[in-house]
Amino acid sequence: MITRNAEKEELQLIREQRIAAYAEHAKEINEDHWRGLEKAISSEGDIQPGSEMIVAEIHGEILGSIVLFPAKTDAYDGYVEELEYPEIRMLAVSPEARGQGVAKALISECIRRAKEKGYNTIGLHTGSFMKTAIKLYEQFGFERIPQYDFEPANDGIIVKAFRLSIVDIEGCKTASLRAN
Repeated sequence: MITRNAEKEELQLIREQRIAAYAEHAKEINEDHWRGLEKAISSEGDIQPGSEMIVAEIHGEILGSIVLFPAKTDAYDGYVEELEYPEIRMLAVSPEARGQGVAKALISECIRRAKEKGYNTIGLHTGSFMKTAIKLYEQFGFERIPQYDFEPANDGIIVKAFRLSIVDIEGCKTASLRAN
């Protein structure tokens, strides 16, 4: 598996793949929230200046994608203040490719890139209903920072904030996750 920057001509495929990956959650949330989420993950919000769209592929087939937003970016349309560290957004793995380490590879690549740019921290937000994703982020060592949570649709669904210290991370959880 390789991780690389997405090509412009792959954007439509990536956005369609995101919708397919997130569709399992449509039953867990109300229809209005799902429509808002679907709109957000298929919009051009993933191509803000400085953001990096990354894909994971095997034999030329894109299995998943993620977007790394630069520090001090309004990645959430004003719901969260601009943070001092990069943010991971829109992690999606094709339903057919789950269990192959795609998400771990994409998260590890974002951590590597943030560290390479000199950041000591990386963050992310995820819906409270995304239990599998939350478990994965916690395996990496991401910790909750509730002061940056938000409720975009005023419907009780919280978008939870997480942060990871990436100082000297090579010897800890990410290295072992990468090896799996």
